[in-house]
Amino acid sequence: SIASADMDLNQLEAFLTAQTKKQGGITADQAAVIAKFWKNHRIKIHESLINQSRWDNVLKNMNWRVDLKSQSRHIDQINTPVAIVEMELGKNGQ
Repeated sequence: SIASADMDLNQLEAFLTAQTKKQGGITADQAAVIAKFWKNHRIKIHESLINQSRWDNVLKNMNWRVDLKSQSRHIDQINTPVAIVEMELGKNGQ
């Protein structure tokens, strides 16, 4: 719950306090250890969860533009917008 919510220190304290008050919950000592661990490793845990949730390919670069037709055989096709999108994909971590 702590990692998936990416809790800040205030949220963490409130969550652990609630867990210590639950019947069958954690002890105050366990809450202190969890809080210390989260404070020291929060960034690494968050990055690990993000890396696990990614697909193999990632978006490396994207270019886009909108073109308008200025000439056409048929008058109703003039000024028709066309979006052109170029996406560069790469392998995760490369």
